[in-house]
Amino acid sequence: MKLRLTLWLLGLMLKRALRRRPRFKEQLERMRGLNWGIATEDLGTARYYRMTPQGIDTGKGLPIDLDLELRFRDQDAALKILKKPTRQAFLHGMMEGDVRLVGDSSDMTKLQKLLKHL
Repeated sequence: MKLRLTLWLLGLMLKRALRRRPRFKEQLERMRGLNWGIATEDLGTARYYRMTPQGIDTGKGLPIDLDLELRFRDQDAALKILKKPTRQAFLHGMMEGDVRLVGDSSDMTKLQKLLKHL
């Protein structure tokens, strides 16, 4: 339940940043949008984020057309890494097998640059 709430709140934070933070919107315009999602490996908890400079759409589940997916071993591993989403935390999680990246790693770099402006 904590992970679902965290992912829902992330959607609110992204929408708020788009409205209030010019650097966030500027970075998103340079990217021309990004579609990504977060889920547990069993897909018991999953949420997607479709981000464009015009708006951010979020919802339950993982559509198949996403640019990037972050798959976590379980809810505890997801919460542990998402509490401090640094590059180091993700690398450590990938080496430990707690997180798996589905998609292009350059999209992950773009996402991390964008999330700095939250």
